[in-house]
Amino acid sequence: NYGTAISGTKRNDSIFKIYAADLKQFDEFCLKKTIEPNPARKWTGYVRGVVKFVQEHCPEFRQGANLVISGDVPLSSGLSSSASLEVAVGKFCQQLADLPLSHTDIALIGQQAENKFVGANCGNMDQLISALGQQDHLLMIDCRTLETKPIPIPHNVAVIIVNSNVKHDLVTGEYNTRRSQCEAAATFFGVKALRDVSIAQFKEREQELTVFDPDVAKRARHVVTENQRVLDAVAALEQGNLARLGELMGQSHDSMRDDFEITVPEIDYLVELAQVVIGGSGGARMTGGGFGGCIVAVAPVEKVEAVRKIIADNYQKQTGLKEDFYVCTASQGVRVC
Repeated sequence: NYGTAISGTKRNDSIFKIYAADLKQFDEFCLKKTIEPNPARKWTGYVRGVVKFVQEHCPEFRQGANLVISGDVPLSSGLSSSASLEVAVGKFCQQLADLPLSHTDIALIGQQAENKFVGANCGNMDQLISALGQQDHLLMIDCRTLETKPIPIPHNVAVIIVNSNVKHDLVTGEYNTRRSQCEAAATFFGVKALRDVSIAQFKEREQELTVFDPDVAKRARHVVTENQRVLDAVAALEQGNLARLGELMGQSHDSMRDDFEITVPEIDYLVELAQVVIGGSGGARMTGGGFGGCIVAVAPVEKVEAVRKIIADNYQKQTGLKEDFYVCTASQGVRVC
């Protein structure tokens, strides 16, 4: 129930004039000229990049607009604020000129913009959930086939997000390194991607890979086991088995901490605090690209205030940072209001 909103009107030329209301900043560019980055204002890359790749898909798109952008997804927190913006811009362009773009097309255009214009080697998961999300459902996404499967959130269960307020930057941080390490592991196994490696196949060659590159081996172990945990988590949700879901979330966090090495002490501490209250009735783990950002917790509604209290009482004392606490609902993906 957090997102990005865009309101705009057509112009009688090919100029895009944009006002980012939350930043109180403007940007302007022409759709009849090659769209280039504006290095002085990072946020403009997500808008310019999407428009550029919309034009690649729909070369006739030259319709100018005045638009205002605002959003309440926390920035640089691992909550996909960039994907939310990209998908909103893509949908705006589609509506502006009645372009033949599906929501999946818009998601993939957002990924292209982030990869090739902004320079972050992200996958397509964040854009797909922003485009295809369903009310009161989690979405199982196959990022290769682009197939999706909605999974109902069990009744009386809350989704809690806690922002550590440790900021990260996927472009200048370690994200791209992890991506290249996973690609190296896939090459080692002779597959397109690590999803094609089973846990048994990984274990068979784990020692060999560790000798080759111990860091690459750890990254691969995380991805291979995490893929299985996703499938197991879907099964647990379908069975309403929150205890099993919580177990899997704990294993996932441990793997991100020890094998993928993308957590930080503040995030680990938030997970620890949440888990004290939640126990076996749900779970908690880091979410997002890592190196700061947020945790996600799943807990019975009646435990939300106790989770809020234990974190409020301890986190700032321990870290010197004040957390932000959100109780969320799964909402519909991109739409016209």
